Amino acid sequence: MASLYLAEEIRGREEGDLQRIKLVFEYEGTRYHGLQVQENAHTVQREMESAIHNLTGEWVKMLFAGRTDTGVHAVGQVGVFDSGSTIPADRWAYALNSYLPEDVRVRSSEAAGADFHPRYQALSKTYRYLVYRSGAGQVFYRDRALCCRDTLDIEQMRKAAALFQGVHDFRAFCASGTSVKTFAREVYRCELHEESPLLWLDIEANGFLYNMVRIIMGTLLEVGRGKLPAERISQILDSLDRSQAGPTAPPQGLYLLKVNYPGG
Repeated sequence: MASLYLAEEIRGREEGDLQRIKLVFEYEGTRYHGLQVQENAHTVQREMESAIHNLTGEWVKMLFAGRTDTGVHAVGQVGVFDSGSTIPADRWAYALNSYLPEDVRVRSSEAAGADFHPRYQALSKTYRYLVYRSGAGQVFYRDRALCCRDTLDIEQMRKAAALFQGVHDFRAFCASGTSVKTFAREVYRCELHEESPLLWLDIEANGFLYNMVRIIMGTLLEVGRGKLPAERISQILDSLDRSQAGPTAPPQGLYLLKVNYPGG
């Protein structure tokens, strides 16, 4: 069906007559060395751009709402690219899914303004960190959640999570190697939920630092294990010292859930 679609719909436009296409897509990140293209590495971006090339013959450069690291997943990643194809904007999702592997799927496609940038125009992003707390079934969750059977004080973890809300300097919750100049971020929501055997953290903010969510989750688990009092979170934030926070939780539990833009 895709080949028929290609024959009927793809016609090259005049040079410079390009349409910006916005995609919302999901991927299971286990097989990939992150989202963005890297030298000699299998990435989601490479799969996406190869699928576009196979569909239209064009090599494009995609822009994304945010990068995800090796093993991290996405439910609502956003990407854009410019194309000279005449495929209607709302048909790109159907067309591309015929060329993508089963662990990468485009959920929706639409036309975007020529100046739309998925990162710089985002109002907020929401991440989820998933913990699986049962012995049985770990074989199915080992690549999609942190498998943890430790006894955890969930109420203390909830109290600690609430202290991340608001505007803070998150330097203590940022991995080294970042190039950012400012560490202040506003967290709109940081909530812990439980539905056995799953425990998950949902966190929405106007931006995130490198490994910020994973360090927050690692610190909350230390609170749950009784190694840190919940009230210590405020002191750690004020310290601006990464060594005061907990370990970085592993990547497989992290999901980019949604990116929010003006107008919904």
